[in-house]
Amino acid sequence: MIKLYYAPGSVSLASHIALEEAGAVYGAVLMDASARAAGGGRDYLAINPKGRVPALATDHGVLTETLAILAWIAAEYPQAQLMPADSWRFAQAQAFNSYLATTVHVAHAHRYRGYRWATEENSFEDMRRKVPASMTDCFALIERELLAGPWVMGDQFTVCDGYLFTTADWAEGDGVDMTLLPRVMEHRERVRARPAVRKVLAQISA
Repeated sequence: MIKLYYAPGSVSLASHIALEEAGAVYGAVLMDASARAAGGGRDYLAINPKGRVPALATDHGVLTETLAILAWIAAEYPQAQLMPADSWRFAQAQAFNSYLATTVHVAHAHRYRGYRWATEENSFEDMRRKVPASMTDCFALIERELLAGPWVMGDQFTVCDGYLFTTADWAEGDGVDMTLLPRVMEHRERVRARPAVRKVLAQISA
C-alpha cells in the first residue's frame, strides 16, 4: 500500500490532498516535530535521506519532492484527471508547480530556516524581515498572471490547486495582506470546500 509521510503545516498537505482526490488507497504516517527537528530522525532518514516531508513509499520505491510526487499521483490515477492530458497544458501545470516549489516555498522558508543559507543570527533576522515583501510579490504575480480561474488551469481541478491551497495557507502568517488578493482568497476557499480536502484537513487535525 502507498504510504505518505507527512507533517501538519508542511508542504506535504499538497500530496495528501492529491492522494485523496485521486481516490488512492494509502496510509498516512505522521512525523512528529522532534523527529523533523532532528532531520527526520534516524528511522525516517533510512526512508528519505533528505530528512524532509513529504515522502511517498510506493511499490516502486520511495519518491520525494512535492513536484515529483504530484506528477506521479496524477499519472498513476489518470481517471481522476488531476493533470491536463494535453502535453502543452501539462507543461504549463508543471511550470506553475515549479514556481511554487522553487520560488514561493523558498521565500516562505526564509522565515524559519535561514540556517540553510547563512550562519549568523543577524542574517536570519534580515531574511525574516524580507519574507512579507517577497511572499506578497509571489502571490501578487499569481493573482495577476497565473491563476486562470476558477481553478489554476481553468475549468479543470488539478494537483496545482491543492499545491496552491497549501502555500496560500501560509500567507497570512508570512505577513501577506490577503485582502489585496481576492482571486487567491476565493480559490483557497473553493479548494477548502471540496470533500476530499475537508477529509484530509480533518485527518491531520485529529
